Amino acid sequence: MKNHIKLIGRLFLLVGMMISLAACGSLQNSGLTGSNTTSDTTSNSSSYQVTGTTDGTQYSALLTDGKYKVSAARGLLNDKSANTLNVYSLESGLTTLSKAHFAPTKYAFQEGQYISRTTANQWLARKSKKNPDGLNPVDNGKTDPTKRNPIYLQDLLEQDYLVQNGNSYELGGVSIALGMNSVDNYRKVQYGAVFKTTISQTEREQQGKSMAETILARLRQKKGLEKVPIVFALYEQADNDSLVGGTYFAQAVSESGNSINKWTTINQKNGMLPVINNEKAINDGDSESFTNFKSHIQSFFPNLSGVTAQVQYQDNQLVGMKIKVTTQFFGENEIRSFTQYTKTAATRYLPANIPIEIKVSSVEGIQSFLNRDSGEKDFYTHVFSSY
Repeated sequence: MKNHIKLIGRLFLLVGMMISLAACGSLQNSGLTGSNTTSDTTSNSSSYQVTGTTDGTQYSALLTDGKYKVSAARGLLNDKSANTLNVYSLESGLTTLSKAHFAPTKYAFQEGQYISRTTANQWLARKSKKNPDGLNPVDNGKTDPTKRNPIYLQDLLEQDYLVQNGNSYELGGVSIALGMNSVDNYRKVQYGAVFKTTISQTEREQQGKSMAETILARLRQKKGLEKVPIVFALYEQADNDSLVGGTYFAQAVSESGNSINKWTTINQKNGMLPVINNEKAINDGDSESFTNFKSHIQSFFPNLSGVTAQVQYQDNQLVGMKIKVTTQFFGENEIRSFTQYTKTAATRYLPANIPIEIKVSSVEGIQSFLNRDSGEKDFYTHVFSSY
């Protein structure tokens, strides 16, 4: 129960912190209890602070002079109409992968500070006489889907991980994600019809690994990045109409130098439940469990607008489920009763021993939240109310 309360507490703390950051860009008066240190590594001394202690499974973020540093390059995309779910899953997935290399008990998180917005835009663009640093291939002038040079690299993300050294923090490692297209959407003329170039898995992987080598060589030339470990992860972008984000398919680490010695395959799959358009579920048993859960709560509360789930599999094993329930309820007692009933149905029908989140929302916003951590039996519930 304490873990669940901490989870909700962190959820509200994070939301509140992000709102505060957006409004004033400073947490100097927030009363955080993380460590405060002072650095004299630059001409102007800087104070450092972390956003708080964690249970060792999540990162604390590093604040400099009471401020959270955002990455100028985060969220840049080649295709402005691309699926925004990819942006979220690219970021959260890279943070998860980084934990195997930079333990949250030792490292603090900071958004990428070494790849500028200008640099990221140049790297994401096509290579040309005006832009020799472009990582995507030169436009060959072809418009046929099978003859043109597609855009392979859609997104680029940097995350920095720092360790405390006396009264300062220093860079301990960097993680880089490359969002690779499986399909490149393009127009032959401005505002014209959208065409598609399909990119094979082999081609996507070859291009991604080659680009990672190029990026590594460029990063090693930057001051402070000469010798730190740099993790590279290749991510397959989900289609623009997908209801779930993409997945990572390969990773590697360069401890030092300009070479990447070994790539490791990541066997990850994301899916939606219920399946539509005669698609096949990743796992029939999990699909049936969700269908039983969905039918059970809909039979008791027919005023549901929708019940869907995102599922993720690692090495063909279900590792998480995120359920969204959309309601038309208005009364708090109705929401409270429904949340209690949903908890009973979830415990009875949904797969055991995996983390599950259930958000109950309406047009007014989120109404209640249910959560079960991995290995636990009971769901923690919270109903949002007001005075």
